[in-house]
Amino acid sequence: MAPSDRSDTTKVSKSQLKPGLTLLATPIGNARDVTLRSLDALRDADIIACEDTRMARRLMDMHGISLGSRPLIAYHEHNAAQATPRLLAGIAEGSRVVYLSDAGTPIVADPGYRLAKAVIAEGGALSATPGPCAAIMALTLSGLPSDRFTFGGFSPNRSGQRQNFFREFAAAPGTLIFYESPRRLAASLSDMFAIFGERDAAVARELSKTFEEVKRGALSALAQNYADAGAPKGEVVVLVGPAAHIAPTGEVLDNALREAMTEMSLKDAARSVSEALGLPRKRVYDRALALK
Repeated sequence: MAPSDRSDTTKVSKSQLKPGLTLLATPIGNARDVTLRSLDALRDADIIACEDTRMARRLMDMHGISLGSRPLIAYHEHNAAQATPRLLAGIAEGSRVVYLSDAGTPIVADPGYRLAKAVIAEGGALSATPGPCAAIMALTLSGLPSDRFTFGGFSPNRSGQRQNFFREFAAAPGTLIFYESPRRLAASLSDMFAIFGERDAAVARELSKTFEEVKRGALSALAQNYADAGAPKGEVVVLVGPAAHIAPTGEVLDNALREAMTEMSLKDAARSVSEALGLPRKRVYDRALALK
């Protein structure tokens, strides 16, 4: 490669952080996964906003970055309305503001998206340092198709609401990715099996940490495994592979309709089941009428 063709990736230099908001990706478990650009941005920032000030201080202390007299502002879902104007004012005055979440890439299942949206609306500059993301790392390790995927974030707490939530993804092509708490994992996997049917799946936890683990198998088997073993430790990502292109039996259709009609009107249940099973809506609606 000729010298004139070299990109900036060959240079070792400071971030030269510009005025505006920069979203910083931080480690999801292993502290060494932070990028040099993220550390440079932390050193250069005039104002540091973060989901948890304790986590931010810990990261900075670990890498020898002094806060000095700079403001360290908590920004989370409970105070976003109050903190946003202060940060926007700083950006309007030409300050270099960075935002980092507890772990991973900001705005992925994270309140940082509100701040980013507000900065865009005000015409401010928005940038980011790429880095760790639990959803992408889990997809990489899952062994499931990665050419197309849908990120669903966290599901609701209650089973009925959770099943309705999963129905929205039943017809989505590609691999499905969800974040889940350890204590709800078994129940969530059971609800996934009830809605998605049998599919290849994976459960990834403690990603990038010492006890990293990825369990792969049929969705029903994983649900049974965690029902028997109890709640695991650590952060959890659940991945569900695409539905097999197999025509559902009449029993599968009837069971899906009965389940859906316990919580929806006949019309809504027929629409939901037809989308989930890939069947003509009229056929499903007619069968729902017969079952009713």
